[in-house]
Amino acid sequence: MSDPRTTHSPDLSGTGAGAVPAAGAAGVEEFGYRQELKRSLTFTDLLVYGLVFMVPIAPFGIFGGVFQASGGMVALAYAIGALAMAFTAASYSQMSRAFPMAGSVYTYAGRGIAQPVGFIAGWMILLDYVLVPALLYLIAAIAMNSIITSVPVLVWLIGFVVLNTVVNYFGIEFTARVNKIMLVGELIVLAIFLVIGVVALASGEGRGFDLSPIYDADTFSLELVFGAVSVAVLSFLGFDGISTLAEENRDSARSIGKAMIAALALAGTLFIVQTWVAALLVPDPDTLIAEGDAAGTAFYDAAEVAGGAWLGTLTAVATAVAWGFANSLVAQAATSRLLFAMARDRQLPAFLKQVHPTRRVPVNATLLVAAVSLVLGWYMTTREDGITLLSTLVNFGALSAFLLLHVSVVVHYVLRQGSRNWWLHLVVPVLGFAILVYVVVNAQVTAQRLGFVWLLVGLGLMAFLLLTGRKPEIRAEEKL
Repeated sequence: MSDPRTTHSPDLSGTGAGAVPAAGAAGVEEFGYRQELKRSLTFTDLLVYGLVFMVPIAPFGIFGGVFQASGGMVALAYAIGALAMAFTAASYSQMSRAFPMAGSVYTYAGRGIAQPVGFIAGWMILLDYVLVPALLYLIAAIAMNSIITSVPVLVWLIGFVVLNTVVNYFGIEFTARVNKIMLVGELIVLAIFLVIGVVALASGEGRGFDLSPIYDADTFSLELVFGAVSVAVLSFLGFDGISTLAEENRDSARSIGKAMIAALALAGTLFIVQTWVAALLVPDPDTLIAEGDAAGTAFYDAAEVAGGAWLGTLTAVATAVAWGFANSLVAQAATSRLLFAMARDRQLPAFLKQVHPTRRVPVNATLLVAAVSLVLGWYMTTREDGITLLSTLVNFGALSAFLLLHVSVVVHYVLRQGSRNWWLHLVVPVLGFAILVYVVVNAQVTAQRLGFVWLLVGLGLMAFLLLTGRKPEIRAEEKL
């Protein structure tokens, strides 16, 4: 009996009878898999997906925490975060061209280095992908409850989860259309804030125009800023999710890397500009640095200084919708693709690789993400530190997986293929690795401890899989 992964079907792409990826886009059949997901996404779809995943207004929700951690130099923290992620995006770009498959860093480390390393990379990125939808739903539910207090947090949570699950169930094309609408809405709100904020500063509101959010000699230190970066990086997580859609990309494999780099550049610019303006409008910066932002309203308070209560409410509602619907929608889609890829390689239960026969989405994985998000989100509503705990764990998981990504570039291209492109295949991944190590070292101690516990659990699970003969066959058994 032939391997089911290498079984041909008359329409593998889902884009029409006999359709194939665009020229230059290697098919998954080359690597021993059957094309099951629907190839329908363009470069624009991928770019929009990445921007929605990162959320152009992401700093709205965590502005106060980054402001405190950076000693007020919040724009600098985002600038360094963008630089750190730029190196990571470049490494993602290289590996997505070598292995154009769903699975993200799990696939890249597994094929670029060795399967056990790939499992650990996938396990660590799961800490990001599986937890981030729950985090987003929780933040949004709490924000909406603060606006409409008569509706409990749990009801908002359930509503967001059900809505996103239905949208993702209808297929990746429907999700892509919703993404475009949500992105336009977020950009409109951001434009309103920036215009009103700049006019307010020019009129004498806030502290006026200065460069203190970028550099303040009185408080600057590398340890302080990089500690803030470990929090600010949460806003950038998502560009890597584009790589999970490799098997639904209908253009050249290069489109994946280009979309990641473009999304990161655009989002990074927006993050720096909006946090610089907001930092200058903070009513009492010294108190915010000393006492923090327990209520999570620092950005909305700054918006209120600029335009009044209506602008503060608008930015709060926009944050809730962006995080609870737009961002968590694409996060759920990305997570389901990662689970699908790992299950296809027998690293997770087989039912997670089930693809809907007509909608061509990993339906069981999508439903599992929804269930985990609902249960975990409900539990975190009972904890005072729910948001903080989830956000630190998400960051630690993502950054740890990114470290293995950089290693996979060097191993695959330099050691195995003998590449002499020293800049892209050695210098960039080494610099990216070094920056991320520094950020992880300066992360919160709680995140480090819980992250290492997750790593130990993953190592134990990997040993169990190997001992029980579940090592996946990651090389194609026949050339197609």
